[in-house]
Amino acid sequence: MTNLARPVVALAGNPNTGKSTVFNALTGLNQHTGNWPGKTVTLATGSFAWQNTAYTIVDLPGTYSLFANSPEEEVARDFILFEAPDVTVVVVDATCLERNLNLVLQILELTPKTVVCVNLMDEARRQGLAIDTDRLAAELGVPCIPSVARSGEGMAALKTAIRDIGNRHSIRSPRFVRYGADIEASLAVITAELAPLASQFSPRWLALRILERDNSLLQRLLDQEQEQTPATAPVLARATKKVAPWLG
Repeated sequence: MTNLARPVVALAGNPNTGKSTVFNALTGLNQHTGNWPGKTVTLATGSFAWQNTAYTIVDLPGTYSLFANSPEEEVARDFILFEAPDVTVVVVDATCLERNLNLVLQILELTPKTVVCVNLMDEARRQGLAIDTDRLAAELGVPCIPSVARSGEGMAALKTAIRDIGNRHSIRSPRFVRYGADIEASLAVITAELAPLASQFSPRWLALRILERDNSLLQRLLDQEQEQTPATAPVLARATKKVAPWLG
């Protein structure tokens, strides 16, 4: 979905993080709603301009994970995976970071073009919580912007971070979750087989889905690759058959 004239920003986050407030603060009245094709899940899109660049922003359904256990999770995962937004902003609640970082880490496994918006900083201050967003950014390997969306605090910094990631000025290497030795050894083998697909999908993320035997997603990837990029479809088919022979 990358568009040089109008970059696309995906807005993700858990429910009740103020994500819709961030969306409204960025877009103002430049937004509209509908339904995702074939789903009853609400689709909200909008636009904003920053430093001579216009952006399209898509407000993804609020989800706790990308494991596709609900229509909302499936929509969020598929948009980031198949539509390949230029930037993904993950909104987290500063008062309960530990719970919210689960989704952040899942998205970082999928794309490095990520900005974390640490929202509700005013609530955190009221509770006596001190959030070191610079340290958090260093730990995660992506920009982390403190904000209070309802008052507009941090919105200019968020837009600048979106610009920098969209222009590839500050894309870093996110820190991935490290699993046990056995899982990491399996991931290394599978990731090597999937390396030719690195320009389209994260080999590590796809390897994790194979280990989980997420058959519906893997089959959809095969079908989508055959439909949209038939020249590289055999690469995915061969790699998948080798590491996931149960797909047939």
